[in-house]
Amino acid sequence: MMHTLPAFWAVIPAAGVGARMAADRPKQYLQLGGRTILEHSLGCFLDHPALKGLVVSLAVDDPYWPTLACATDPRIQRVDGGEERSGSVLNALLHLHAQGAADEDWVLVHDAARPNLTRDDLDKLLSELADDPVGGLLAVPARDTLKRVDKRGRVLETVDRSLIWQAYTPQMFRLGALHRALADSLVADVTVTDEASAMEWSGQAPRLIEGRSDNLKVTRPEDLEWLRQRWANRH
Repeated sequence: MMHTLPAFWAVIPAAGVGARMAADRPKQYLQLGGRTILEHSLGCFLDHPALKGLVVSLAVDDPYWPTLACATDPRIQRVDGGEERSGSVLNALLHLHAQGAADEDWVLVHDAARPNLTRDDLDKLLSELADDPVGGLLAVPARDTLKRVDKRGRVLETVDRSLIWQAYTPQMFRLGALHRALADSLVADVTVTDEASAMEWSGQAPRLIEGRSDNLKVTRPEDLEWLRQRWANRH
């Protein structure tokens, strides 16, 4: 199957501080199974033979990155992050363009604090979207009953969960199209929370590829504790 998977660039926006973790360092540098969360998040891509290169967007004064073994990996290039995720991703895309990457190249953007991506899910995304005109993202159908509330926290209605999916990463789009969508949304001062929302704002309809629900993003302390327990028997 490997010969059918398209070559791709990976972008990891990792300039955030993860305030909700209330830790002594950005959450991507917390330990999980003997390595940092960020190292695990990078690992699935670095192990993939179709990877063309990886760009990580970091805070300008990040003191932790240089201490990681992967910081000297020649396949990884570092750029300065932006104030928001969209700026960090855009800086990485500009860097790829400057390095000679083509508008039609696939770029996969993945959360720095999403360390449990499986090779099967990565290959599924690459395979399903290889010939897609827009691109798309890993996502998971909503499982729980969903409520829409007012500002006081009172329920207004129950939402049809069959129409709701949780957006995960990686998110996979063509370099040129994603670059334009992010740049235009920034100029228009539109808030985009992920790459798919930038593409949606530009008039595109990204495709959802169902992935594993345990590809979770570490946001709160209980997320990390859950992963640590799950990984306790890994060697």
